[in-house]
Amino acid sequence: MVSAARFVARSRLLTAVLGLSFGGGLVLAAGGTAYADDERTVMLTGSTTASYFWDDGSGRAGDTGLPASGKPMQKGLAASPSWPLLTEGYVLYQGKKAPFFVGDRGPGEPSNRGIMLDLDAKTFADLTGGTFNPGTLMIDGNGGKGHIKVDYVITKWGSGVGKKNKPVPFSTRAWSIRDTAPADPIVVSSHTEAKPSSPESGAERPPRAASPSSPAPTPESTRARSKTVSSSVADSSAGIPSQVIFALLAGATASAYLGVRFVNRRSVSGALGMTVTRKGGRHRIR
Repeated sequence: MVSAARFVARSRLLTAVLGLSFGGGLVLAAGGTAYADDERTVMLTGSTTASYFWDDGSGRAGDTGLPASGKPMQKGLAASPSWPLLTEGYVLYQGKKAPFFVGDRGPGEPSNRGIMLDLDAKTFADLTGGTFNPGTLMIDGNGGKGHIKVDYVITKWGSGVGKKNKPVPFSTRAWSIRDTAPADPIVVSSHTEAKPSSPESGAERPPRAASPSSPAPTPESTRARSKTVSSSVADSSAGIPSQVIFALLAGATASAYLGVRFVNRRSVSGALGMTVTRKGGRHRIR
């Protein structure tokens, strides 16, 4: 009876160890996948001063006509002085996040003073704690705020003409030129929203000088490098490579299986009171 009890106890212990090892491996694997999925690629990040507008074609409050994209005026429709129409992204302001798409051109002259984004009045009201007034097309109750500093993240470029990089003033007419050398995509973590290191200055970064011994990068090679960097960051974000996790799981499973078999063979014979001896060249059980 004692041997039988030991057999049952050892079997349960090894089963528990196997379960913990397998479960821990699954947790590590799941954690690695979660961190990898947390990484994503965006087209551009930065900061600028944003104003607001509401062009519904009524001619009120500086209305200059319906949006250039042909889309009706709506919440989430923004204007840019240089980005392609139908570019998508979002802005961050004091802990609040608001999506937008570029549906119009502007601001005009204010873009010469660093105001590089025109948000729709309803989105601007949500960000600043005010209320959109449909009668005046203005915002009430936000302390008179008409301009705010925002961080922006571009998640998708529009397919038409326009500059796919840091915004530039409307007067440069960059909005009418097809950009063949867009900004390099970057990888950001969604749980730490992309934040620029310095305010938008209105001027883009100077291009990096190409090494004399290497050819100038082409759009195809740039995109390939970006894809490679994105993949490598996602693969290493878990901290533990997937190959190591699978190897640990396999080793733990095999060790537990062999241990169970070993204990079974010894404990079964002990529980039944049997011993095996060799006499006269034959196995005898007594």
